Amino acid sequence: MIGRLRGIIAEKQAPDLLIEVGGVGYEVQLPLTSFYTLPAVGQETTLYTHFVVREDAQLLYGFANPTERSLFRQLIKANGIGPKMALTILSGLTASQFVRCVQHDDISTLVKLPGVGKKTAERLLVEMRDRLKDWGLSIATPVTDHLVLGDDEVQSFQLKETPESDAISALVSLGYSQAQAALAVKKVYHAGLTSEQLIKASLKSMI
Repeated sequence: MIGRLRGIIAEKQAPDLLIEVGGVGYEVQLPLTSFYTLPAVGQETTLYTHFVVREDAQLLYGFANPTERSLFRQLIKANGIGPKMALTILSGLTASQFVRCVQHDDISTLVKLPGVGKKTAERLLVEMRDRLKDWGLSIATPVTDHLVLGDDEVQSFQLKETPESDAISALVSLGYSQAQAALAVKKVYHAGLTSEQLIKASLKSMI
């Protein structure tokens, strides 16, 4: 089991990271809530990791702190929630926001995440309630509802290889449609924002 990595960030393209540890490069996937806390390429960072071995792949997931990793491990124990879905949930909600949803039976927030329907949200709330009741995490500031924009506005938002396109690619990799991702990035975009800042703001706008 690989439980923690400390090394130099060699490449980063949300949600994927290449971290070099002792001359070995480890490919790691992170929830976006962890990804946008990372330092720049070339700097050192520490990740708490969870290693998944499948018949067709060996996958390494990374987290900024043990709390996020612990929640990820609880999520993948839930019926119908695999690592990819758990990563999507933790990309759209911080650990404290997710715990708040469970504590308050907040289905409406969960169903805004890509791939989480009403039945999945209801089942998740039931299964996670007992597991998380003693966590005592602080409650984060509620995020805002999303804004629906017209197709013509999406088309007018022309993207090249920029922080905007990086943010859209990251959101699409988590399960959002191209249109949803473009709408969210357009809503929060203004000049000077990094891709990580755009990802963070876009996620908040959709939940």
